[in-house]
Amino acid sequence: MTAAAPSLDPSEVEKFSRMAAEWWNPKGKFGVLHVFNPVRLQYIKEQVCGRLGLDPFDRQPFAGLRFLDIGCGGGLLCEPMARLGATVVGVDPSEKNIKTATVHAAEVGLDIDYRVGTAEDLAAADERFDVILNMEVIEHVADPAAYTRSCAAMLKPGGLMFVATLNRTLKSFGLAIVGAEYVLGWLPKGTHQWEKFITPEELRGWLAANQADIRDEVGVTYSPFSGTWRKSRDMAVNYMVVAEKSADAA
Repeated sequence: MTAAAPSLDPSEVEKFSRMAAEWWNPKGKFGVLHVFNPVRLQYIKEQVCGRLGLDPFDRQPFAGLRFLDIGCGGGLLCEPMARLGATVVGVDPSEKNIKTATVHAAEVGLDIDYRVGTAEDLAAADERFDVILNMEVIEHVADPAAYTRSCAAMLKPGGLMFVATLNRTLKSFGLAIVGAEYVLGWLPKGTHQWEKFITPEELRGWLAANQADIRDEVGVTYSPFSGTWRKSRDMAVNYMVVAEKSADAA
């Protein structure tokens, strides 16, 4: 299979490479992800177990499943998935991020297959996965439609893909750009570009065009009173979806 042109944006790779050493610092530049992670993990676990008929009370319910975390950064999602029993591949175009993730996994005794590369690289190698995690990545790529096509090509029939991203609304501009980056300082200025945010309708169309249909979608909102993120019906800013590859897909 011939590799598709990489959809990654070099400026985005450089931006996150500069922050690589910060990944595992809960009070550092990625501190908001550490606070955000519990709601992502809960959603992934409940959806995978519910849709694949797994026991959520099992110590390692994901045993026997092959997971891919695209744009894995320092491994904040890879490590919990490995602890739940999954065979995990984490891919990121930043060599610095992969080095950070590899060292941390070794320190905590986890066997995770970290690779420097892109979704297109793995798709060209005919890699296949039961579950693909595509979390807070699609809004950073140069061609999200082509990127979605490469991701969907790696999903086994009946497999699940999770996508977490930001909706392109006036509310998201006010909260995710002005609020999070400039007022509260949760993220470094310039982390996001509002025009790259993805509407649920756009995402639904790209997935459906590649034989993957959304089975569930949920908003994620921040509670300033508890200092936590939680699932919500409000998808105007942050939202997550899970799509299932058609069982009849080639």
